[in-house]
Amino acid sequence: MAEKVILVKFGEIAMRGDNQYIFINRLIQAIRRNIDPVGNYYVVREPGRLIVEDRGGEMDYDLVMPRIEPIFGLVAVCPGIRLEEISMAAIKTESLAYMQEMYGDKPMTFKVNARRSNKNFATPSMEICADVGEYILDHMPNMKVDVKNPDVILYVEVRNRIYLYSKIIKTYGGLPYGSSGKGISLLSGGIDSPVATWMMAKRGVEVEGVYFHSPPYTSEWAKQKVIDLAKRIADFTGEFKLHVVPFTDLQLYLLENVPHDKLTIHLKRAMMRAAETIAEQEGAMSLITGESVGQVASQTMQGIYAINAVCKMPVLRPLAGMDKQEIIDIGTKIGTYEISIRPYEDCCTIFVAKHPQVKPRLNVIEKIEQKLTDLDKYLEEAIANREIIEL
Repeated sequence: MAEKVILVKFGEIAMRGDNQYIFINRLIQAIRRNIDPVGNYYVVREPGRLIVEDRGGEMDYDLVMPRIEPIFGLVAVCPGIRLEEISMAAIKTESLAYMQEMYGDKPMTFKVNARRSNKNFATPSMEICADVGEYILDHMPNMKVDVKNPDVILYVEVRNRIYLYSKIIKTYGGLPYGSSGKGISLLSGGIDSPVATWMMAKRGVEVEGVYFHSPPYTSEWAKQKVIDLAKRIADFTGEFKLHVVPFTDLQLYLLENVPHDKLTIHLKRAMMRAAETIAEQEGAMSLITGESVGQVASQTMQGIYAINAVCKMPVLRPLAGMDKQEIIDIGTKIGTYEISIRPYEDCCTIFVAKHPQVKPRLNVIEKIEQKLTDLDKYLEEAIANREIIEL
């Protein structure tokens, strides 16, 4: 007899030493948060992996796998079976039944990959491979052995229990969500910022988003696009808080009071100040942006320096060394790109200068801002009047 289970493998968590249990506990919490709403499941700890079993009946892979695959900290999930009996006879019988159920009479090549971590089991790994392979060949004439490039690899793991599987579904890796503190991401409707947000979430950072909304210059469709991006990120994180900050009055104030070629720098400095204030209120320790060095005028080294100088918190820029196509590729992979290219502009696009200064001088920027006596008032009003959307 055998029971359907899902083997969950994690990567760098295994190198965490004495702190490993903290990360594993977070993984278990994330898995249970995702699968508990759809059934009665249990997560069993084993060295180097977790086993998800269905206490309510037979495991439905199609239902459960999509809920586990997006969880950060995992490197692979494997739908497989667990044997009730620990014996060589059981391995051969259940391996044959498994291969017949999974692959039928289709002509294929295969090999057996056995790993015996339970040294109390008498048969060594190489002998398990030979015996199981021979048994399958004797009973499935459609199968042929190919040890170099097989169509199917049957994995046999002899641990405290015996597990069989042939599919290894690669996942995103990283660290369990929330294991690396909290950060506030400046989330626009563009291509870059949702990718940056996702990348930091992958590194275990609990992320919240700040979106600067400027009606009537930006439409409700532009706002909805950002909400949809936040929802997509929440598919990976399990939850997401979005702060929608009304920025029209502040932008118009800057438009009237700063040189137009420096407008973008002043606007982004104001955004960073607002985001940092919200971060302090939310208990976050860093800001996250989607800036890529040299991509646009405000992302020159001089522009980044002038913008960054207004912040006390560290600013994480995971896309700093990427080109646009690399960012698009990640956005396509994680499902944000198609949302980002909807034709609704954000406030930075609407208020951008025709000929922005690409090498701003910080002392000049700060001297101009010293004359903006109402800037703090506009910032305080915008932050106080923000809308909070919890997804």
